[in-house]
Amino acid sequence: MNIKGVLFDFDGTLTEPGAIDFPAIKEEIGCPPDETILEYLEIQPAGRRAELMKILIQKEEESAEASRPNEDAEKCVLALKERNFLLGILTRNSLASVKKSLEKFRGVSINDFAAIITRDISLPKPHPDGVLQAATEMGLQPSQLLMVGDFRFDIIAGREAGAGTVLLATMGRSVMEPGDPEPDYLIENLEEILDIL
Repeated sequence: MNIKGVLFDFDGTLTEPGAIDFPAIKEEIGCPPDETILEYLEIQPAGRRAELMKILIQKEEESAEASRPNEDAEKCVLALKERNFLLGILTRNSLASVKKSLEKFRGVSINDFAAIITRDISLPKPHPDGVLQAATEMGLQPSQLLMVGDFRFDIIAGREAGAGTVLLATMGRSVMEPGDPEPDYLIENLEEILDIL
């Protein structure tokens, strides 16, 4: 692989897992436990969707306030930058919550990322649209990207776009389901990316 850029999922990857309480959000907006929030909102009538979206945005802001950088996330980002890799973020969250969370990072800022793709401007993962958009913004081919994330949607989106994939399996491989594509690499700590590259 001729990797020139690394595209990170945000929540649970660059930030510590658990800042967002998805089950609690689902309960508050009436989303069934086995459905995903954005997809559930998509099928709601326009008025109700707007109302529920306000709740989601408020919860995301609270989570961003409580978020912390993941273990070795800053070290990894800075080392990759030093080695001249282009960096990006791809998240199902809003840009506002990403900005707020990044304020908690000491040595890393929004300016360290060549592309930040959020649900505000892209179809959400597992759709490959965000990976393709990030590649375009970074001036790379999708095959020159490594998509790093802690959930199956990250691996599916990366694979469908033609990027390399890395599963950050801090809690094992339980996030993957039968029939999902295999990640190219399995890591337990972000610093392991430096060994891959």
